[in-house]
Amino acid sequence: MTADVRALDVPGARLTYEVRGTGPLLLLMGSPMGAAYFADVADALADGRTVVTHDPRGIARSTVDDPAQDSTPELRAADVAALLDALRAPVADVLGSSGGAVTALALAEHHPGRVRTLVAHEPPLLGLLPDAASHHARTELVIETFHEHGVAAAWGAFAGAAGWEDDAEGPPVVEDDEGFARDSARFFAHELRGTTTWLPDVAALRAGAQRVVVGVGQESGELETAATSAALAALLGVEVTSFPGEHGGFMEQPAAFAERLAAVLDA
Repeated sequence: MTADVRALDVPGARLTYEVRGTGPLLLLMGSPMGAAYFADVADALADGRTVVTHDPRGIARSTVDDPAQDSTPELRAADVAALLDALRAPVADVLGSSGGAVTALALAEHHPGRVRTLVAHEPPLLGLLPDAASHHARTELVIETFHEHGVAAAWGAFAGAAGWEDDAEGPPVVEDDEGFARDSARFFAHELRGTTTWLPDVAALRAGAQRVVVGVGQESGELETAATSAALAALLGVEVTSFPGEHGGFMEQPAAFAERLAAVLDA
């Protein structure tokens, strides 16, 4: 499906976002993952829904006025609220994955009434874990590794800390992929710490969204984000909802992931 690519000026940044389909509004978001990572699952969901994806500020096609500005969940949530305003949408369903799940949770907290069903897919809320201090320390080591040794080494350290012990090299790095290197640098320098240290306000979260679903990949096993998701679900008093694939199930199995998400939203 061809996406309608649009741009929106927000305080301190210019966002690029894509709109597909018609029907009830559904936002899909990641962090640091931009719209391209959700293209396949967005296509699969656009039959019967208006699906909106975007590049978070400073990522991919979205620019930021101050490159040294940290990307916090609250700041990204304000950007999403501005997107809803631009779409003239008072409320929407939201699927956020990884750091995007933290953005979505912050959206419900700080912009109450804008979220109908919030699906938080594997949010890395390290502060909810009983051994939070050790997890935060590993995050700081990842950031230190980036500053001392660069993107590739940082992704390796990140993969090990997150639980991909059999994939210590992290995701593949294309040497001439300047965009991936730039986005990775922003993630490690200005986004990772703020995202993983953010903690939800349970009362505000319950009041801000009509329904909150906590999703975990069927294959996520011992990943750090499987544990944080279970902790969030326990905090909210809800059951964990299973989704196809691993942490990136929306990329690995987009058709199955879309089918599962549609069923959850329609429930």
